[in-house]
Amino acid sequence: MGTIMVLFTLLGGIMLSAQSSVNGTFSRKAGTIEATLLTFITESIFLAILILFFGEGNVLKILETPKWQLSAAFLGILYGLFVITAVPKIGVIATNIAGIVGQLVIGILIDHFGWFNSLIILFDLKRFFALLFMLVALYFIYTGNKRSSEETYA
Repeated sequence: MGTIMVLFTLLGGIMLSAQSSVNGTFSRKAGTIEATLLTFITESIFLAILILFFGEGNVLKILETPKWQLSAAFLGILYGLFVITAVPKIGVIATNIAGIVGQLVIGILIDHFGWFNSLIILFDLKRFFALLFMLVALYFIYTGNKRSSEETYA
């Protein structure tokens, strides 16, 4: 089951990069906030259809959920807005690496302190080096993108 979840996550990453690229291009024509709105409306319709045919839970439980847990939706909208804003300016790979670095930083903190009732996994040297290498990758990709865009406009 773990292998299937890794494959699903890899596929999700592929789709996220494709979506970032398409949304970044679309935002140049329709606007950043408008592209974000269209993305979330479309996703909501798709999810409503999935719930209708395959849903196993009770959507009304949202009313019983602690209010702080509902912030996940707001965070998702901000993520989409930030990505759609960044892609046309710094490119898909720099945007994705920056997003991954952000995820690693907060993930390490969440794991280390057990925030949000999560599993506690202490920060160690391996995680330090993983984060360091991702920061180095971000630096090289971002500076490589800047150089490429300067050469394109020269």
